[in-house]
Amino acid sequence: MPRHRLAGTIVGLTVLAFAVGAAAESATYTTAHWDKTPGDVIVQFGGKTYVNHGLVAVGWLPAATLDFNGESLGSFSSMALSGWKKAADGAYTGVMRTLPDRGPNNVGPFKSTTDYANRVHEHAIKLVPGKGLTITPTGGFLLKDQAGAPFTGMDPGSNVVERDGVRYPSPASGEGAGKLSLDSEAIAFLPDGGFYIADEYAAGIYLFDKTGKLAGAIQTVPALLPIKKGVLNFGAEKAPDQGRRNNQGLEALAISPDGARLIAVLQSAAMQDQGANAATRNNTRVLVYDISKTRLPKAPIGHYALQLPTVREAGDGQSNPNSAADITAAQSEAVALGNDRLLVLARDGNGRGKGTANAPVYKSILLVDLAGATNLVGTPYEQEAKPIAQDGVLNPDIKPAAQAELVNILNPVQLAKFGVNLSVSPSTPTSLPEKIEAMSLVPTLDKTGDVFLLVGSDNDFATAKGHVNGQDFDASLHGDTGTGDNDNLVLVYRLSLPK
Repeated sequence: MPRHRLAGTIVGLTVLAFAVGAAAESATYTTAHWDKTPGDVIVQFGGKTYVNHGLVAVGWLPAATLDFNGESLGSFSSMALSGWKKAADGAYTGVMRTLPDRGPNNVGPFKSTTDYANRVHEHAIKLVPGKGLTITPTGGFLLKDQAGAPFTGMDPGSNVVERDGVRYPSPASGEGAGKLSLDSEAIAFLPDGGFYIADEYAAGIYLFDKTGKLAGAIQTVPALLPIKKGVLNFGAEKAPDQGRRNNQGLEALAISPDGARLIAVLQSAAMQDQGANAATRNNTRVLVYDISKTRLPKAPIGHYALQLPTVREAGDGQSNPNSAADITAAQSEAVALGNDRLLVLARDGNGRGKGTANAPVYKSILLVDLAGATNLVGTPYEQEAKPIAQDGVLNPDIKPAAQAELVNILNPVQLAKFGVNLSVSPSTPTSLPEKIEAMSLVPTLDKTGDVFLLVGSDNDFATAKGHVNGQDFDASLHGDTGTGDNDNLVLVYRLSLPK
């Protein structure tokens, strides 16, 4: 556990105190980090009090669901809520927009990535706290480039095209040739209905108008551009020599409550910041852009190190006391609480859909504070590929963002109240999915001033009744210890946040 944490438990209530100014290091978990607190968890962080009141509802969406385009839905890599209302009977309704990623990959007839048209889904949701969440798909739209052409999920390989001074990934031949490649992983909406999407291929940020047409892009900083043999290469089949790791681009995107800041988080460490062991990918990057005057700033105003937890994937540290962590709990989503403070979702890859008997070890939502961290803007750490860490150890001249755990998703007591389990041997249709990847906040609209935090899963199109590009496919969990579809799950927590 982190050495700067003090904890106490009082009749089912857990109190945690974190000092923002304390020495920070990646927390390490070699055994299952599960929490059986049935009620409130109170966190003191940076002189302010946060309360996690626990899980209040869950909702499921079958993996076999077809979307507005008649294809497998395959969400939720990211989500955003709007139109939030409370009825006289205490029920809540709203619109949930969700983001699938690049389409089916290495399943059924698709031996790698596919020419999948990237899109945004829309759903009507109804929340009855204490009972459940219903999710009803209602529509959506395809994303288009500046000329009105669809994007493609196909791996671009080494081909790069330039438009309006921005370099984009684009396949040179075969499926998707000529289209812009997009592995959409995070979405953040603006007040006028426009929105940003974070891309995994380019580690860049794309701006769309409210119709879903590309309006421009923010090229990532030089240190995160993927370079192979001295040349820019956005392909995801193999790791580059420096820059964002393949399939580990900008995974989180958030706009501050005042609309002035756009915050993006790299999934895990850049290539130059890690060693050979996957547990050394723990020092990732957070980029902060000022969007108060322009929606397409050329460079960030903030660039910080964030230390992610490290985990022993098998969770067998108790029986093997000398065993060390062997993976990083990469981050999958962020929600901004202010210009400097945010929630970050960090997780392992265990759970339903992974195909192994390893039980989940770590899936948590962290409070992160950037205010006291070292700003790397303009330094060789940003403008060149100077490493910020060596073998997972952050350079001593860099102070990372402060952090504290607010929500431990691996709470079997709270999950069981809503029929969700942590079983993997075998997994069941209601086992917690492997990939928890989406988050959004909405108010409770009552005198408490509390919020609901919705947390969603991404099933990677894992269904026996898949359909994309006119082709049926079977991507059921035959490799899992339990078979069947991997249905999409949304967990709903109630939080009290400081004013």
